[in-house]
Amino acid sequence: MRLRNIPGSRDVIANSPWVIQKPETLRGSWKSVFQNENPLHLEIGTGKGRFIMQMAQEHPEINYIGIEKYSSVLLRCLEKQEELQLRNLIFVRGDAELINTWFADGEIDRIYLNFSDPWPKERHARRRLPSADYLRRYDRILAQDGEIEFKTDNRGLFDFAVEETAQSSFAITQITYDLHNDPVMNEGNIMTEYEEKFSKKGNRICKYILRRKGATGNPI
Repeated sequence: MRLRNIPGSRDVIANSPWVIQKPETLRGSWKSVFQNENPLHLEIGTGKGRFIMQMAQEHPEINYIGIEKYSSVLLRCLEKQEELQLRNLIFVRGDAELINTWFADGEIDRIYLNFSDPWPKERHARRRLPSADYLRRYDRILAQDGEIEFKTDNRGLFDFAVEETAQSSFAITQITYDLHNDPVMNEGNIMTEYEEKFSKKGNRICKYILRRKGATGNPI
């Protein structure tokens, strides 16, 4: 369960040098934050930050932006970032619905969706991060040869996500229903906190990678 009510978390976030307070002012110029021309990778829903922080440590040639909706969860990321001081990692606190006001067309090179909220009620389907509605948002901000990676242990959500790609401009280039036993797709895999927890319980991890239809690769 997500932590949502740690007293003072919003004040810490508002004063953190690692959080962009007005992301809309950087639309089209995010590389200026990092002062280089490296690719921009975006994780939507960072959780406590294990995935994106390890990625940033292992890939200093890439700049990472983490979006987290809940202040008390983002606070955990910032506590780790204060220790690590990763210069290629910054955060935004906000709702992913706003990404098209924060990022310009084609500005992001890769998007990560890790163990997203399944929003199990059908009336909330449009809120699911791998939904066709969100894929249209990603289509705008993603570079022409950009990729979307999605992982979850929720088979129902994953089946929904696979079906939603048919209504999008994206095609599946790689897919597995048992990531940790897939030697190809599991190579270099970095686990999130939820991934480690659920896989220890015996849950199989599903993953797909999307690219635009017609882009370099072999969509299936």
